[in-house]
Amino acid sequence: MQGVAGVSGPAFGARHIAIIMDGNGRWAKRKHLPRALGHKKGVEAVRNIVRVGGEMGLEAMTLYAFSSENWNRPEDEISDLMGLLRQYIQSDIEEFVQNGVRLKVIGNYKALDADIVGMIDNAIEKTTRNDKMTLAVALNYGAQDELLRAVQHVAARVKIGELEPDAIHVDHIAGALDTAELPPLDLLIRTSGELRLSNFLLWQAAYSELYFTDTLWPDFDKGELEKALQAFGSRERRFGGR
Repeated sequence: MQGVAGVSGPAFGARHIAIIMDGNGRWAKRKHLPRALGHKKGVEAVRNIVRVGGEMGLEAMTLYAFSSENWNRPEDEISDLMGLLRQYIQSDIEEFVQNGVRLKVIGNYKALDADIVGMIDNAIEKTTRNDKMTLAVALNYGAQDELLRAVQHVAARVKIGELEPDAIHVDHIAGALDTAELPPLDLLIRTSGELRLSNFLLWQAAYSELYFTDTLWPDFDKGELEKALQAFGSRERRFGGR
C-alpha cells in the first residue's frame, strides 16, 4: 500500500524507508567527546531504530552505513567504524533471528576485510528465512557505481543476444540494482540538516518522498521516526500525475 494523505497506522502507509545517518561527528563535537564515541552512539541509534521499524510494521529499511567515498576519511576513523561494524554484527545477529529481521547488504561489501566479509555472509545466511522485516545495510556503496553495474549487466545480456537494445525497459535496470527484491522506496530520510542525497539510492529515490531533519543521527529515536512517517502520511503522492 502506498503512503497517501490520510493513511493511518504505525508506518502511515510506508513499506520501505531509507535513512542517510548523518551527524555522528558533530554530535560528539558538540558534547566535547571523541569522534569515535559519536559513531558508537550512532550504532546504538541504529539498534533502536531497527527495533522500532519492526514494531511499526515496516517491510524494509535501508541504512547508509559506509559509502564508497568514506574511504577518504582518516585511517583511524575508518578503523573505528569497521570495529563497530564487527561488534554490531556479533552482538545483534541473534536478536535479528528472534525478531524475524532478514539482513541484506548492498554495495561492494566483498572489498572489506576478509573477517568482516565472512561475518556478513554468515549473518545473511543465518537470517535468510526471516520475513518480518528486511534490513538492507549499504556498505562500500555508491549509487552511481550501483547504476553502472546494473547497466553493465543489461549490456552483457544484449551482447549475448538475450535482449534487443530497443527492448530495454526501465524494469531491466531496476531488476539489476542491489535493491531489486525490496519494495519500492517510499521515504528517504536524512538527518543532521544536510540537504543532499550524497550518492545514495539515486534511482530508487526518483519518486520517493524526501524528509530532512536537523536532528543529529545519535539523537534520532522513535519519536523522530514517527515525525518523519507522519509527514510522509500527510503527503499526496502523485508519481508524476495530476
